[in-house]
Amino acid sequence: MKHENNDDHEHELFARLEKEIGTDARESASGHDNHGSDSAQPTQSGEPAAAESGGDPDAAVMVDRPGGPSGPGLMDRVRGSKRRPVIPAWARSRREFKTTGKGVADYAGHVAAYHAVRTPWYILRLTLQAPCGTARFVGDSLRWVADAEGEPLRQVAASREDIDDYLKLSRQRDRRVRWRTVVAVAASITVPVVALALYVLAPTWLVALSAAAVTMALGRLGQPADAPVIHRAVEIPKATKLTSDIVLRALGSLGIPAINQAQAKGGPGFTFTAPITRDGPGWLAEGDLPYGVTVTDVVDRRDKLASGLRRPLGCVWPEAVPDEHTGRLRLWVGDQDMSQTQQEPWPLAKSGTVDLFKPVDWGTDQRGRWVGVTLMFIAGVIGAIPRMGKTFLLRLLLLITALDVRAELHTYDLKGTGDLDSVGDRVAYRHRAGEEAEDIEYAIADLRELQGELRRRAKVIRSLPRDICPESKVTTELASKRSLGLHPIVVGVDECQVWFEHPKYGAEFKEICTDLVKRGPATGIVLLLATQRPDKDSIPTAISANASARWCLKVMGQIENDMVLGTGAYKRGVRATMFAWGDKGISYFLGEGADARIVRSAFIDAVEADRIALRARALRERAGTLAGHALGEQPETDPAASYDLLSDLLAVVPADTPKLWNEVVVPRLAELRPGVYGEWTPEQLTSALKPYGIRTGQIWGTTEDGKGANRRGIKRPDLLRALAERDGTADAA
Repeated sequence: MKHENNDDHEHELFARLEKEIGTDARESASGHDNHGSDSAQPTQSGEPAAAESGGDPDAAVMVDRPGGPSGPGLMDRVRGSKRRPVIPAWARSRREFKTTGKGVADYAGHVAAYHAVRTPWYILRLTLQAPCGTARFVGDSLRWVADAEGEPLRQVAASREDIDDYLKLSRQRDRRVRWRTVVAVAASITVPVVALALYVLAPTWLVALSAAAVTMALGRLGQPADAPVIHRAVEIPKATKLTSDIVLRALGSLGIPAINQAQAKGGPGFTFTAPITRDGPGWLAEGDLPYGVTVTDVVDRRDKLASGLRRPLGCVWPEAVPDEHTGRLRLWVGDQDMSQTQQEPWPLAKSGTVDLFKPVDWGTDQRGRWVGVTLMFIAGVIGAIPRMGKTFLLRLLLLITALDVRAELHTYDLKGTGDLDSVGDRVAYRHRAGEEAEDIEYAIADLRELQGELRRRAKVIRSLPRDICPESKVTTELASKRSLGLHPIVVGVDECQVWFEHPKYGAEFKEICTDLVKRGPATGIVLLLATQRPDKDSIPTAISANASARWCLKVMGQIENDMVLGTGAYKRGVRATMFAWGDKGISYFLGEGADARIVRSAFIDAVEADRIALRARALRERAGTLAGHALGEQPETDPAASYDLLSDLLAVVPADTPKLWNEVVVPRLAELRPGVYGEWTPEQLTSALKPYGIRTGQIWGTTEDGKGANRRGIKRPDLLRALAERDGTADAA
């Protein structure tokens, strides 16, 4: 009875399926959709209406409709496919083609020169070894005639008393000895005859050449196995070819459960989406990890992956594939450690100039290809732990700036070791090394001037016609017009945390730098900040969030990583924590509108930096753009330049006046320091007080005609409290 019920249920199910398929076919043919039938309408909960299931709430709901499309159509897949380049990248790039050809020519030239120098020694050694080679040749020939190689087999057959095998081997030996003896006798007659004929009939040069060839051959035969005469001119490192088996073995050794489970069931645990190919000085593999496994899981185990591949850590670089799902892994395995690979000379080290509005090469990726950066229209942040190449990278970027004769440099070495002196003393408009009180005063005065210059440039750009400045920002043509004063200005600061943590001017440094980072790029002002403590105090969030170029060398944790590379970078697998101590100068570079890339900056030491800076100075002298500190000029000592806003406010807000309107305070400030506050507005005073934590609010007061009114103003107790917090004194409050 139960069996009959099952059959009835199956018949009913097939009948429903046929009915649904037939309905779909009729609706398709008539050009109607399911909106015309109430029975096919889903409910608000997403389930089919009761009419479709025949009113039975327990009936199965068919979500995978039979006969429906199995995926995107052929043309959709073709349009969305990724086409591999017909011509490889190295052949399309003139620079890479030239580099490859130069490398082959250098290799061939070195090998030829190496062996040419040692040829006399080779000849002498081979000549001395010729007697030994002659004896070895005679002995080997006699053993060959006597069939000595078969003697061990005959001895084994005799020891086993295997008469049949022994007789077979003996007969074989007899046959070999007979015809080998004939060959040996014929050779012993023919060779002397040919040699004698050659000696009598051939010209002298041919006799000498033949004798030399025979002597060299006998010498080669007589050389010891452990002391070859000719050595390799180049010791080429032997890197194991990357194969699918090696990749799967390495992934299986990571201890990721999903990969191990897939491999335990006989699956690969990794699906290759493209063949493993040669990519530069290494191998590239790409594929999909199992469901639920992300590239981040592999990056976290990079050291184990290197162990599974049996390669040095600096050779193994797993990374995510841009614009793909988080399980798509791109694994590049180099032939040599990236930090130990010989890097090509920096293209600008010997000659050349720069246009900061165009990309300039500054480092190479894992494959040895040059990576460029456009220093205009950006603000940059460099972060790393000490001794990883942060200052070298900043100095390299400043050298690039120096090679554009239009650029004005402001360099600050707050570490005080003089690492930026090669650039600062040679070409900088403003330069300071150290963190003493006079150095900070010098810097804050300079930044105030730059903020004023920022406002001036904004007015100039706004006044230009649209056909000359269509995008309301500086262009390379506008920067070349000296009359406009829109030349590039690049400010480079090493150990910038000294500014932002300064007890007196820290808030003002933060406010001005934030303004330069936000509005400066469009007006041609670039700010480059480097720190060995990338946290919210060393690089304020308002600054790091607006930096469009980021360089992150080795850091120790997730917070430091994300402070430089942006929130979420660590979770996406962009982790500068994976760099080893030996990966000096290697960073994650985020900029140029691309995803984060691993780049090794060009190594320019202090001596070479001096040479490049001197060349940049000579270019500026010829162009007539050398000025400021590089010429020994000091900024004008204007007393107004070293103003203290809080102290000035206390001077204009009397002790008997606990609160005062902004519109009254500003004229009093202008009267106190006309050169500083002459053009200030009440709104500008409100903005200038924000870094000190002072908020203006509505204050009740009396107008000149004696009427009461509510207007925005400040309170003297707030000024006293801010001054006490800044100076660390309780007396002021």
